[in-house]
Amino acid sequence: MYAAKQRLDGRIAFITGAASGIGFCTAEALAEAGARVILSDLNEASLDAAAGALRGKGYPVSSTLLDITDSAACTEIAARMNRDVGSVDILIANAGIAWADTRAEDLDDQAWSKVIDVNLSGAFWSCRAFGRHMLERRRGSIVTVGSMSGFISNKPQSQVHYNASKAGLHHLTRSLAGEWADRGVRVNGVAPTYVNTVMSNVTARDPAYFSPWMEGTPMKRMVEPEEVASVNLFLASDAASAMTGAIILVDAGYTIW
Repeated sequence: MYAAKQRLDGRIAFITGAASGIGFCTAEALAEAGARVILSDLNEASLDAAAGALRGKGYPVSSTLLDITDSAACTEIAARMNRDVGSVDILIANAGIAWADTRAEDLDDQAWSKVIDVNLSGAFWSCRAFGRHMLERRRGSIVTVGSMSGFISNKPQSQVHYNASKAGLHHLTRSLAGEWADRGVRVNGVAPTYVNTVMSNVTARDPAYFSPWMEGTPMKRMVEPEEVASVNLFLASDAASAMTGAIILVDAGYTIW
């Protein structure tokens, strides 16, 4: 009974930012649980490689290019996937970016807008586009990938734009959950710490950052993308059927102090 609740047989999942890191691992986790997975990303070569790797393991995955900052593209892709592939039951709104350590007083308009456009607006365009179809069917599960930076102001790096975008994403998640709960669509989120991915490791290679990060982490390590993917699978599945509006910290204990 309980193991069956984490199976996704017969369901279709769409994942943004799926060519690498958390998105790729989540695609594998959902495919392993029986879902038919559609990967999306901006980089065609990376996306093709990711899809090929999963097909090589026998998973029935497909892929499509998508710039989530393009509202019209999100709407068009959602309509096309639901029409041509089948009812998309799960959306993992994973795509996101970080930016170089920049003090707030030195942050230019372009950097602020780019991070907000991807991490917050793009997530909303994705949720709105796929959510509309879920609401019509009165069923669906959406998982947003935020950050512990939506709960805390990180140190030693200065990243007011990133922190604000992830805090906004978490409240977007709760707000959508409240609006859609009685219409059969659940919306939850994860909030990871520093994850062992290319995006985090650009900074983690610098001991000026890594040492303070580990000093503040009770488990004294970064989190692996597979560990976040496992939580995404749980939230997407019927094992979390009574959960909506939850933001689960996957932070190796970082925020308990």
